[in-house]
Amino acid sequence: MKSFLPQATRRASLLTGFTIGALVVTTALGVQHARHGWPFSLHHAPEPDAGPPIDHASASAASQDAGQPQPRTAAKLDDRQHEYIGVRIERVRREPLTLPLRAVATVVPDESRVTHVHARVAGWLEELHINTTGQQVRAGEPVAAVFSQDLLATQIEYLAARKDAGSGPPSVVAEGAHTRLKLLGMSDTEIAAIERDGKPRRLVTLTAPHGGVVLRRGVSAGTAIDPSTEILTVADLSTVWVLAEIPEHAAAQLNVGTRALLEFPALGGEPVPAQVDFLYPTLSERTRTLRARFSVPNPDGRLRPGIYGTAVLAGAPREALLIPRDAVVDTGLGQHVFVAAGDGSYEPRSVRLGARLADRVEVLDGLAEGEPVVTSGVFLLDSESRLRASGSASPHADHGKSP
Repeated sequence: MKSFLPQATRRASLLTGFTIGALVVTTALGVQHARHGWPFSLHHAPEPDAGPPIDHASASAASQDAGQPQPRTAAKLDDRQHEYIGVRIERVRREPLTLPLRAVATVVPDESRVTHVHARVAGWLEELHINTTGQQVRAGEPVAAVFSQDLLATQIEYLAARKDAGSGPPSVVAEGAHTRLKLLGMSDTEIAAIERDGKPRRLVTLTAPHGGVVLRRGVSAGTAIDPSTEILTVADLSTVWVLAEIPEHAAAQLNVGTRALLEFPALGGEPVPAQVDFLYPTLSERTRTLRARFSVPNPDGRLRPGIYGTAVLAGAPREALLIPRDAVVDTGLGQHVFVAAGDGSYEPRSVRLGARLADRVEVLDGLAEGEPVVTSGVFLLDSESRLRASGSASPHADHGKSP
């Protein structure tokens, strides 16, 4: 009895081990089958939801033909099918076509309103009243003061000649000195002041030639200058130029006087009407564009130089064959339409398209004026055409029939 119990215990342990191992293997195989499918068929009957077996040869052929246009043939519809599909026909028409031309535009200062301020004498710029570029100045406002040894000597000569002449008429020397003072940049007001005071002025004042904005400050106070030194650049921005970059292929469509709308998205508001007042004689070699210039009033200063916009110009009108956009079937590999051939037949016709408008499209090749094309129900008709070309039964053949 003592020897039997250990032996029975060992057998029970072995059986338990085998049972647990079988359960583990069965569970693992079940999970493997559920996840990936059993590599060896458990049964030959297909799953209820399984699709038909994959024909890899057909799939390969289909992938090779994916880049080729599907064949189409003429489709013929009876009265019931016409009513179901809703076929409508419109004839190809020749109409005047005017395409708007859009070009990048930039606001720049009017070059005729830009002035460079220089001194007429050599000397030193002792005072500069302009603190920063972009500052507004008024016409006649003092902008700088210059010391010049030549100008000071001429003033002294002029006063001495006047003193020698006394109360008599000015001498030739006095008249010559007066002329040199004006040529060196002194105004009549400044000359009258030294005549009244009897003393020369050490500094001569430079004034703004007209009101505007300081675009550039060339030097700082204390700098030695001569007549070639640009002290300030002042621009009157009450009128600005807008330069549009016209593509080379469209340059021949433009003339002086061509009307345009100038749009500036950064500013908002309505487009600004304008017309071309100058066409530059040469093209830009870098961009291959022709510049068209517009003069635009800018009383409030909103059109700041450097702002980008768009010039929308009316192109030259031309005659073109036009059809509705809905008549065109675009497969990605080409475009075609359906032409009514009579007796309910519709022939697919490849076309080459040109300009696209909001609701119409230009036909460059494939159609002639007056031909009837389908404008409604096109996609169902295209499906019918492809099915007939493949030899399948029409899906619309039974529509509209009584049960």
